[in-house]
Amino acid sequence: MKRRVVYIIGITSSVITAFLTFFGILVTNRLMYLKTKDSEVILQREMIAKRFDRQWFETVRKDDIWIPSPNGYNLRAIFLRPLDTTRTVVICHGVTENKVNSIKYARLFERLGFNSVIFDHRRHGDSGGKTTSFGFYEKMDLKEVVTAVRKRVGKRALIGIHGESMGAATTLLYAGTYEDEADFYISDCPFSDFSEQLLHIIRTEMPFKTSMSLRIANLFLKIRDGYTSAAVSPREVMKFIDKPVLFIHSMEDTFILPQMTEELYELKEGDKMLKLFAKGAHAKSYNDNPDEYLQTVQRFLNRFRLYS
Repeated sequence: MKRRVVYIIGITSSVITAFLTFFGILVTNRLMYLKTKDSEVILQREMIAKRFDRQWFETVRKDDIWIPSPNGYNLRAIFLRPLDTTRTVVICHGVTENKVNSIKYARLFERLGFNSVIFDHRRHGDSGGKTTSFGFYEKMDLKEVVTAVRKRVGKRALIGIHGESMGAATTLLYAGTYEDEADFYISDCPFSDFSEQLLHIIRTEMPFKTSMSLRIANLFLKIRDGYTSAAVSPREVMKFIDKPVLFIHSMEDTFILPQMTEELYELKEGDKMLKLFAKGAHAKSYNDNPDEYLQTVQRFLNRFRLYS
């Protein structure tokens, strides 16, 4: 009888272990290897929406740059120089997108007197890297990009960073983790904490809607990619950001809730500004409100005298 009980317990434990392993690998695969959008699809989308002007892009002064990542791969960047100025904005795209999605913001900043640098995050576009880490490794890459830009434009040049979605979270993580080399930040629809964002996704899109799913995912994420979701929390670094930050979100965003941006705004001390657009799904604030978006950025730059 005892041997039978031990046998049953052993079988049950093996089944549970196998299930948890399968679940952990399944969830972390979905995170680490999140399917990116096809580059041609992004290009055609932006051209049809008239956010990408092929003639402008082909004729504008620009430099192709390959920037070594401290994580062992190269990052593809393009330094767009339509203006005779050292004022420059580094633009960080969202997850599944690439640098083509950043062109619309490059044109916006051109109207405001800035050149720009667009680049592909790790495992996106032309850049290397095997996994997506939603800001953990991306913030290290951003540091290298900003350092490379600073060397090109000079110590006294004005540099800003604009980020959208994952790019916005990466921007804030960079600003609050390192001795930053940028002068201002624009954070468009970031998550305030990756663990909470994952729970939101789990509860809305997955059959296992408990926090246990997150704990299992984190265990495998740590083993497979060297970090947990707790290490990807803009909320935790806001107190270390001294430079001005413009926070942007759309109230219609159901993927990353606007309350996350409102929380980050409240946590930021010193110079800051908040704009919540009534219209726009996730990462669509500019697409649906282009003129008001431009005016918002201009007010931010004027308020904190970010033209020098």
